[in-house]
Amino acid sequence: MAITSPADRLIVGLDLPHAPAALEMVERLPEVTFYKIGLGMLTTGGLALANELKDRGLRVFLDMKLFDIPATVEAATRGLAQFDLDFLTVHGDPHVVRAAVAGRGRAPTRILAVTVLTSLDRSDLDAALIREGKVEDLVVERARRAFEAGADGVIASAQEAAAIRALPEAEGRLIVTPGVRPAGTASHDQKRVATPRQAIAAGADHVVVARPILQAADPAAVVAAILAEMA
Repeated sequence: MAITSPADRLIVGLDLPHAPAALEMVERLPEVTFYKIGLGMLTTGGLALANELKDRGLRVFLDMKLFDIPATVEAATRGLAQFDLDFLTVHGDPHVVRAAVAGRGRAPTRILAVTVLTSLDRSDLDAALIREGKVEDLVVERARRAFEAGADGVIASAQEAAAIRALPEAEGRLIVTPGVRPAGTASHDQKRVATPRQAIAAGADHVVVARPILQAADPAAVVAAILAEMA
């Protein structure tokens, strides 16, 4: 789907306890057309919520971050693709990406590869025994390999978006940026953050925002401010 307005770029993360709370939030955000459903809601009505949002003509990003042996990832993706999802995330390891692409088949679901979570920094990677090097360099290399494996796009912070966009392999691919925080709002557990304007300027196609909207006294006003900033 072509991006024609700031509203096409904003993805609101429905990181809420259950589907009824998520639908209540959707009712409060008439300008939003794209929603993310994460792993936390999988056991509290997440897939039913995805169906409901699609029935309303809205776009759905299922953020499952699948990671397993290829046969399992392929089977899981094949099942999830039946929900007519717009985006589905998997970890960016090439064998995982290839399996997800195979499982997706001819469904329109776009496979997005997670590079390095925006809640992690170099010290976290050290603790996980991830190879040495600058986080940005690792993210860009993981993005390149994910594109080569067939990913339709990647999940990366705005701090790496420009370098990813410069890759020849990134032509025609999506960059979706979480960890986005409007100016003056708390970073929470995110470590590699940026404002909506910074993310788009760096080359992101979409930004994902959850807590700054969900926890606001007036969520619709926060959405309006984000859309104005991206415009």
